Amino acid sequence: MPGMAKGDEASPGRRRGQGELESQVLSALRTAAGPATAGWVRQRLGGGLAYTTVVTILTRLHAKRAVTRTREGRSYVWSPVADEAGLAALRMRRVLDGEADRDAVLASFVSSLSEQDERLVRELLREAPPEAGGADPGGPGSGGG
Repeated sequence: MPGMAKGDEASPGRRRGQGELESQVLSALRTAAGPATAGWVRQRLGGGLAYTTVVTILTRLHAKRAVTRTREGRSYVWSPVADEAGLAALRMRRVLDGEADRDAVLASFVSSLSEQDERLVRELLREAPPEAGGADPGGPGSGGG
């Protein structure tokens, strides 16, 4: 394919999705003894990705606040902030933040939960500190009670 660097495919005929790559990069970073370079991450992933692809994924993860970066010389070293569950939560939050009718999105999401998941969400909300779960970002009428 034009514009695709050699080695950007997961296996012949199959491209990895962005979320899959992000998860793999985060997994690699979590195995590091400390902050890691993009080259180190690339090696841990088997070296099949272009260096620029790894840097792009790390930069996207940084924009999502899933990793931090510190300048070392002319490049960066990267550290994970979020695990895979945290990354999924960031994605969910990004979807919610992109919708105009937060109430409808949350109501639809909650109504689609299994009984077990609904119980878990209720328990987590009861245990959440007031500043984390008690805030009402939707303002009046957001269904906070």
